[in-house]
Amino acid sequence: MFARRPALTGIATDLAFVVIAVLDVWLVVPEQAPPYSVYLSAASCVALLLRRRFPFTAVVLAVPGFFAGWAQLAAMFALGYLARRKPFHWHMWVGAGLVWLCRFILWPLADFFDLTWRMHILDAIYGVIVAGMPVAIGLLIQARAELAARLAELAESRDRERQLHTQAVRAEERARLAREMHDVVSHDITLIAMQAGVLCAADTDPEAKKTADTIRTLSRRTLEELRGLVGVLRSGSDMTVQADLDNLDELIRHAGVPVRVSVENLPSSLPRQVSAAAYRTVQEALTNVRKHAPGATAFVHISASNDTLSVEVRNDRPNARRNPALPPGGGYGLAGLAERAKLLGGTFDAECTDDGGFRIRARYPLT
Repeated sequence: MFARRPALTGIATDLAFVVIAVLDVWLVVPEQAPPYSVYLSAASCVALLLRRRFPFTAVVLAVPGFFAGWAQLAAMFALGYLARRKPFHWHMWVGAGLVWLCRFILWPLADFFDLTWRMHILDAIYGVIVAGMPVAIGLLIQARAELAARLAELAESRDRERQLHTQAVRAEERARLAREMHDVVSHDITLIAMQAGVLCAADTDPEAKKTADTIRTLSRRTLEELRGLVGVLRSGSDMTVQADLDNLDELIRHAGVPVRVSVENLPSSLPRQVSAAAYRTVQEALTNVRKHAPGATAFVHISASNDTLSVEVRNDRPNARRNPALPPGGGYGLAGLAERAKLLGGTFDAECTDDGGFRIRARYPLT
């Protein structure tokens, strides 16, 4: 409880010091002690309450009770905190000198002058111990606090250095991926678009021209998105959404499979990341239908309710064999959709249907 509340810790520490100082006076004060000595000793104990805000004043107020009374611990406590708050300041040296004098010079002064020179030397030595011990402890506590602060700074510096190193490694990896994507993928897609353009210009079958035109359109769009991705990888900035549900009609038109679409309660504006995720879900699902379920019809259903956008894409049983010329899937498409849904706080699942088809469902929060 005290570790969580520093104010309570400070109050408890002050009270403990005052209680110990009072006990030190009460246990040694003689029965026939002069009243002024008792009052000065009590004032020295109370002066400990000022040590946090006025440490030098607390030492000055505690000295009379030590000199003419029995408040030795009160003066030592006040001096120790002064050494902690103002290490090697002239206040500390003055306070240490006053405490040393209180231990060296006896009260009343007649007793002091009656002592032998050997007793004066012993009192001087004990005065150094009484004044030096709280100073040493206060300086030690302050040095420990400074060391802890320096260690904390070093730890923060190491964390920042580690983060900068991680960012540098990521930036280098992004730059490498950007070069590979630009030099390999972008080059091949450009060649595909050029060959499709040649087929469109040639005097061939109208159906072939239509297919070539579709290939050229898709290649151009893919090339634009790829260039945007390369720019993002090189700059390290946030991904700029390049496709969303506003482009759904164009996606359906070039899907290459029969598609039936139903949209319900879709708000006029959607968060860009959610709209992009829904678009990519439909895009990946239609691609899988085209590759793995030839001849099947795809059913796309998009609805919004209770601050949630739901996307469902299913297909019925394929009625033709899969084209062996198509490249095999790597399994990363559905995994990427699941990761995208998780990042947005949504859910994703994919399963086979009872009629031999396949269905994927994704839900994204709109908030």
